[in-house]
Amino acid sequence: MSFPVGRRGQLLAAVGVFVVGCPGAVAQVRPAAGQTDSVAAPVLIPTEPQTLDPQSPMAALPGLGVDWPDLAKAPTEPVAAPSAATLTGEVRYSYRVDGIDSVASTLLRERFDQLSTLRANDGQPANAAQLDRRAREDATLLTSLLKADGYYDARVATRVEPNAVRPLVVLDVDPGVLYTFSGVTLTGLTAAGDKKALLRDAFRLRAGDPVNSDSVVAGQTALTTTITDKGFPFAVIADPAIVVDRAARTATLDLAVVPGAERRFGHVVMMSGQQVFDADHVQEIARFTPGNLYDASALVDLRRALIQTGLVSTVKVEPVEGKTPGTVDIAVGVERAPPHTIAGEIGYGTGEGARSEVSWTHRNLFPPEGGLTLRGVLGTQEQLASVIFRRNNFKGRDRILTGSITASNLKRNAYQARTFGLAASLERQTNIFFQKKWTWSLGGELLASDERDVIVSTGAPRRRTYFIGALPSTLTYDGSDDLLNPSRGFRLSGRFSPELSLQGNVFGYSRVQLDASTYRSVAKGTVLAGRIRMGTIVGAPRDAIAPSRRFYAGGGASVRGYGYQDIGPRDPNNDPIGGRSLSEFSIEARVKAFGNFGIVPFFDGGNIYTSALPSFTGMRYGAGIGVRYYTNFGPIRIDVGTPVNPVKGDPRVAVYVSLGQAF
Repeated sequence: MSFPVGRRGQLLAAVGVFVVGCPGAVAQVRPAAGQTDSVAAPVLIPTEPQTLDPQSPMAALPGLGVDWPDLAKAPTEPVAAPSAATLTGEVRYSYRVDGIDSVASTLLRERFDQLSTLRANDGQPANAAQLDRRAREDATLLTSLLKADGYYDARVATRVEPNAVRPLVVLDVDPGVLYTFSGVTLTGLTAAGDKKALLRDAFRLRAGDPVNSDSVVAGQTALTTTITDKGFPFAVIADPAIVVDRAARTATLDLAVVPGAERRFGHVVMMSGQQVFDADHVQEIARFTPGNLYDASALVDLRRALIQTGLVSTVKVEPVEGKTPGTVDIAVGVERAPPHTIAGEIGYGTGEGARSEVSWTHRNLFPPEGGLTLRGVLGTQEQLASVIFRRNNFKGRDRILTGSITASNLKRNAYQARTFGLAASLERQTNIFFQKKWTWSLGGELLASDERDVIVSTGAPRRRTYFIGALPSTLTYDGSDDLLNPSRGFRLSGRFSPELSLQGNVFGYSRVQLDASTYRSVAKGTVLAGRIRMGTIVGAPRDAIAPSRRFYAGGGASVRGYGYQDIGPRDPNNDPIGGRSLSEFSIEARVKAFGNFGIVPFFDGGNIYTSALPSFTGMRYGAGIGVRYYTNFGPIRIDVGTPVNPVKGDPRVAVYVSLGQAF
């Protein structure tokens, strides 16, 4: 037989002698905890055997304060829901934590939610034993978390409140008094000389601060980072010694620091093993030079830069005693990664037709970091073969030297061009590992291009050969917070390319293009983005400029909803002819909808003009909606657009797929 216990569970410890189960046995209980002796398990002392009648009433228990139920009478009042001690079967439950609203930090709540057994199984059926175990586990967890926050006297009691729908598990928290530091000592810091005050400030903790484990770890980490960034490569920082005085509800902290001697950078030395780079090339990549004050963060940066080359699988960078007194050399060891890459893609675009591409790359055929790529494209409207030489980190960090030889046959609605070209460039690049504010490029091109278009006045086909020399250059400022998925900031870029063309006679012209975009977070998960683009070609009439060098608009990176390069003036065959100037804009709202998916409504506009300067008239507009799937390396974009004011030949719907946002 069982009966409700609830809060009366403690009552049993206060009863000196009571009957357990039947009148034939007596339990003897020794003094409770807090008295001289500890509590022992009850000892059953058998008495003279008796014959028991199961139908007879049970003997009274004087002094207990609770009468046994009369089984002969039908109950007239509802029976109370069972407590956790007497639940039968499995029931769903809910839980609540009381008493921590005034003391719990956001971090404590997050940790409890992540580790709570009750939360992990919330809504799942549980029996009495499971409820009791989960409640006790969470009580122990809360006690540990509160002590880590400085509440060393924290106590957590558990109870179960019956409920008509589901039982409620309650954790009653008594946090106690917050302990504080009565003293914080950093032994040995005097040896750091004039940097003593700087290092002491880095640790942050002072007398009177709470005895918080997170603050202690953060202070130790900040001190370790600061001391190695300020010229002490071999500094040793011991584990903090914390002594708690429970009577005074305070603690003392002592941290032993051995700074060692201040050092300056020496030279890069290579460890024995696989040699992918020599020491001179690693020194070109590094952001430190011999003689600079030692800075451990420069080693972290160098390790990331070496991995980013793609030529190594693992990197080891560590300080060692320098050959010159007062210096520290940097030892670098690497393991070679597979040097070859084979890549391919197959796709289809409404404006570009079916297209397949394959490439083979040896990333270090000409050490250091001199790669060779063979690339081929085969499609319904494009065929291409090229050989590309690329040297990364050329005479400096993130400088790329590129040379290429290309032969291509390109067919567009506006023209067909068979081109052979030589090109070279030197640029400072940005990437997802090291996003830069300023980037630039300087280059040169020599092209021989056989191009076919039509005479605009008659629509008759014609064929012309152009020999073109160009010196393209770009300058870009990136003030956004992310390379592939910006949520705030802005970007500005300009491109200038003076060109000479030989077709019948020699003439010159210049191509200029300006781009600007801005990003603003207007609500949680919502970013408004906008861009504008303007371009001009000055120095030659439109018809003299090779069709492949004119401006065009329309497509996924231009005005969505229209075919690739389809916007602008057209010839008698209704094909685009390009122009000498352009203007475009785009506005879109990037809304994080659910999980990793987002919705992006957009509105674009633009036009191409035959004059040297855009007139901003006759704009063509496109609107639509896109879907984004956000990955660790950037969003995957699918946009579906339609022309707002189409003309003959424009599609009803256009679809665009790419990696990264539209701009």
